[in-house]
Amino acid sequence: MENKLTILIIEDEKNITDFLNAVLLSNHYKVWNAKTGKEGISMMTSYNPDLILLDLGLPDVDGLDVLKEIRKWSELPIMVVSARDHSREKVEALDLGADDYITKPFSTPELLARIRTALRHSLKRINHDALPTGSFTVGDLVIDYEKRKVFVENKEIHLTPIEYKIVALLTQNAGKVLTHDFIIKSIWGPYSNENRTLRVNMANIRRKIEKNQAEPKYILTEIGVGYRIVDEWIE
Repeated sequence: MENKLTILIIEDEKNITDFLNAVLLSNHYKVWNAKTGKEGISMMTSYNPDLILLDLGLPDVDGLDVLKEIRKWSELPIMVVSARDHSREKVEALDLGADDYITKPFSTPELLARIRTALRHSLKRINHDALPTGSFTVGDLVIDYEKRKVFVENKEIHLTPIEYKIVALLTQNAGKVLTHDFIIKSIWGPYSNENRTLRVNMANIRRKIEKNQAEPKYILTEIGVGYRIVDEWIE
């Protein structure tokens, strides 16, 4: 069955645009292309795409300014696709409302997985404040929200209340990078500064759920930015 979801690419480099078009079209997405920020904003309002892939290094305006402008009036999922890999810019983009940030070069499976995740998040935004129900499963990791229990390879893992809250928050945003500041404020409150406490809790969580803490498979670190829990395995 044809996938009619539409993606707007705001990117001025032809080789990157051609690559993204080939990948997306072969996976049954409809694609629109804009070479400048202003053109991208105009096309967004005209075509109302399901997701935007946004480069930061645009010829007319900075991609972060495009992100700011769109976020003034739209919650449309936006993925930043950029060669800029500095932690400061990643944090800024995520804090401004980007749903994800993927750094060039990247693999096709990773790109498609993150697109699927961003699209799923857009469908859940209406119920963002609802208590989680059901369960979350990825690989051998299972979180039963209703019983507040965590299992790895069918064995129950005993987490502290704070550790469970962190895991629940990550899994409810699976596939999305959550900044340190976002996690801290969500768990400890808006006036907290618990960076060290977060690191300690994350280390304890990984010790309990990861086979090899040095090469984690479930909770990934975005250096200087935050954490992301995977929502599907990529071979």
